[in-house]
Amino acid sequence: MSVEVDGKSLVELLDMLVPAPVPEPIPMTPQTWGWLALAVVVVAVIVVGLPLFRGHQRSNAYRRAALADLQAANDDPAKVAEILRRTALVAYPRAKVASLHGQEWLNFLQQTAEKMPVSSPASRLLLEGSYRISPSSPELSHMARVWIQSHKPEGGRR
Repeated sequence: MSVEVDGKSLVELLDMLVPAPVPEPIPMTPQTWGWLALAVVVVAVIVVGLPLFRGHQRSNAYRRAALADLQAANDDPAKVAEILRRTALVAYPRAKVASLHGQEWLNFLQQTAEKMPVSSPASRLLLEGSYRISPSSPELSHMARVWIQSHKPEGGRR
């Protein structure tokens, strides 16, 4: 049984169908000025921010190295004292740091860092740790870590 419409079979009617037109491709470029302005702002932030970020990373490389050395020191007071001294010599003029010792050294550490926790046992170990065998001191390592992370260096470093 065949179905006919207006004297034409279903197959003939299907053959008369015209395919739908293919739509034009959608452009991948932004269609409004707002996207262009956003792209300009993003590029400007990258162009300005990348050198600033690299400069910050370079200027704080000595801190990362000191913290890595501090981790490897295993709370040895002599090594911690050496790491603090080396870090201070990088961040401050040699003439200002090299001659400091005793209470002057502790005062310098307290004045150059915010919230510097200086306890009497840890400060005593810091002063005497280089000259005698002392037990390991996590408290001294913590004090050194805080100073390394929070001191305010001279000479344009961050």
